Amino acid sequence: RSRAGVSRSVAVVTAYLMKTEGLRWEEAYAAVRAAKPEAEVNPGFQEQLKLYEAMGCAVDSSSGLYKRYRLQVLAERHPELQDLPREVFAVDPTSTCQTPNTEVLYRCRKCRRALFRSSSILSHTEGSGPTAFPHKRVTDRAQLCGAGGEKCTSYFTEPVQWMEPALLGVMEGQLLCPKCTSKLGSFSWRGEQCSCGRWVTPAFQIHKSRVDEARTLPVGNFQAAKA
Repeated sequence: RSRAGVSRSVAVVTAYLMKTEGLRWEEAYAAVRAAKPEAEVNPGFQEQLKLYEAMGCAVDSSSGLYKRYRLQVLAERHPELQDLPREVFAVDPTSTCQTPNTEVLYRCRKCRRALFRSSSILSHTEGSGPTAFPHKRVTDRAQLCGAGGEKCTSYFTEPVQWMEPALLGVMEGQLLCPKCTSKLGSFSWRGEQCSCGRWVTPAFQIHKSRVDEARTLPVGNFQAAKA
């Protein structure tokens, strides 16, 4: 279809206008169609243009937005969930010697096994809270929000290498610590609802009550502390 001047080539020109003219994707697309009325972008490319706009007209593979989009596409292209590309799994923190000083390491609260880094957390826009749960009473706010009024009681992450055996071939299930097998959370390629009310798709959910933060100190600070 690109030979006819529609879809892929239109998406490229639209992205170029977004980058060079500072236009939103709808504005850039409208400008292209004004010049060539038969131009058309298919739904898949429209989603990519929306993502490109959300990322500030830059391609950043480390962005949480990019990672979540990639996982959604993966679930659509591999409905059998077998032979998933290795690059979709974050490196197991136990397989590397050192965690960068800028990151927080999250460990199993029971056995202290390292599970994921802060860079693997995929943030989401906070939902509407108890009103998003029509089957629950609004007075259940304390249960939904957790201690201290915290609305999101779980971390939603990208899949980590240790999760792979649990994920392959099934749409949903539990996430267990690979060392002590205590329950950490759950996953669903169809998505799960956060305690804040936001629906997250796909969802790899680790309950905050099951992990602890282990902050690393810069080498300079560590040496000063020893002195």
